[in-house]
Amino acid sequence: MTGAEYGLRHGEYTAVIAARGAAIRRLRHRERDLVVPFPAGGPNPDFRGVIVAPWPNRIPDGKYTFDGVDYRVPVNEPGRQCALHGFTPELDWRLDSRTDSAVVLSRTIEPTPGYPFALSITACYRLDGDGLHATVTAANVGERTAPYGVCPHPYLLAGPAPLDEWRLEVPARTILEVTPDRLLPVAIRPVEGHEYDFRAARVIGSTEIDHAFTDIVFDDDDGEGRAHVVVRDPGGTGVGMAWDRSCAWLQLYTGDTEPPLPTRLGLAVEPMTCPPDAFNTGTDLVRLEPGASHDASWCIFAA
Repeated sequence: MTGAEYGLRHGEYTAVIAARGAAIRRLRHRERDLVVPFPAGGPNPDFRGVIVAPWPNRIPDGKYTFDGVDYRVPVNEPGRQCALHGFTPELDWRLDSRTDSAVVLSRTIEPTPGYPFALSITACYRLDGDGLHATVTAANVGERTAPYGVCPHPYLLAGPAPLDEWRLEVPARTILEVTPDRLLPVAIRPVEGHEYDFRAARVIGSTEIDHAFTDIVFDDDDGEGRAHVVVRDPGGTGVGMAWDRSCAWLQLYTGDTEPPLPTRLGLAVEPMTCPPDAFNTGTDLVRLEPGASHDASWCIFAA
């Protein structure tokens, strides 16, 4: 259930943020949905709009080793036997403050046998004329160095046409190849000549994507060092997402599901601080020392 929720408004943008998972339940520009919404008061399908922490994506069998100690977290993706998307999507976040155009929510992750670390996580959402801005700050409030990663999980909506007809542009030069059954990391490959090469905008077509990209091109022209993904409907509308250098990885998912579930409703765009299974590989894993904090920021906007 979504629990409490908070409406935001600024100019031509409106948003609804749910306390469960600190999720973006709805985001609109001029009454056009920019993300796939979900109903108030009910379950949130497919992790729509949630904040994912303290790890994004999958840990196979829920097992990992950190600083020489073996741990195991619960498996919540039984079909692939993985621990998926951390703890925060299923937690109720506390309201810290709100205005007409901004809300701040927070949540403490208490130590458990599988994750014996204490984190205080704050999500700040703010609407302005450029879209919906989000910053997630994690502070280590425990006495042990903690492994950490974070990402958002919105499903972007370019417009009314089917996803297959949308044009996608992704500023990433390499992709993480995964196993076809469990989607576990295999190797990093160049996108050059690959069906997942979207460095130049082109139609998605029937391509099924559920992969992490990296070697992302960040634009320093504005001095902010941000990367951008843009997806456009053939009717002329579009939506984009920008993020800072804290997220060196990007997961894209075309929302493919098996009947009778609805499929390819939107494009999940997930800037990640680390790749899948980083708790085991250590790749770009944040080592959050006691008393230290980590920030990650992104923005969703009409294009």
